[in-house]
Amino acid sequence: MAHRLTQISTRTGDDGTTGLGDGQRVPKDHLRVQAMGDVDELNSQLGVLLAEPLPADVRELLVVIQHELFNLGGELSIPGYTLLKTEAVLRLDEALAHYNAQLPRLQEFILPAGTRSAALAHVARTIARRAERAVVALAAAEAINEAPRHYLNRLSDLLFVLARVLNRANLDGLGGDDVYWHSERLERAQG
Repeated sequence: MAHRLTQISTRTGDDGTTGLGDGQRVPKDHLRVQAMGDVDELNSQLGVLLAEPLPADVRELLVVIQHELFNLGGELSIPGYTLLKTEAVLRLDEALAHYNAQLPRLQEFILPAGTRSAALAHVARTIARRAERAVVALAAAEAINEAPRHYLNRLSDLLFVLARVLNRANLDGLGGDDVYWHSERLERAQG
């Protein structure tokens, strides 16, 4: 791996390029840089979510996910390098099964709403989907490992499920259940 940053204001990006972990410089709008940026934004959004009151098990899981996202970003920053392990994807699969088992079946689409923590989890979910699209676009242009794409796909699903869990945890007293979308078409059919 390349050297660690010792200063932040390097001015080396003033020409519109940025350095990858292997030392090569690429344009700041390069697909790899876009994917790295979306993963970084996702990790930052999870940091905001972690500033909220959360059930201890959800907090512990999100902290692990932040570290795994940092690994994913590191892998994306070094072409041909593997840092995110397949065990990370399996951990998300296990968490999905665990939390889904606690929830009632969905009756209708839900809105990204409810408690503040649930709403923040939904924002993170949408960023995870964007990061996944960026990784898919990168994979169409360059060879990358499958684990980053699989991880982001599972993570977006997990964040949806965790939003439902957080609404039920109701730690801010403003939630308690999913906020269902009211389909005018469905209401007319039932009315």
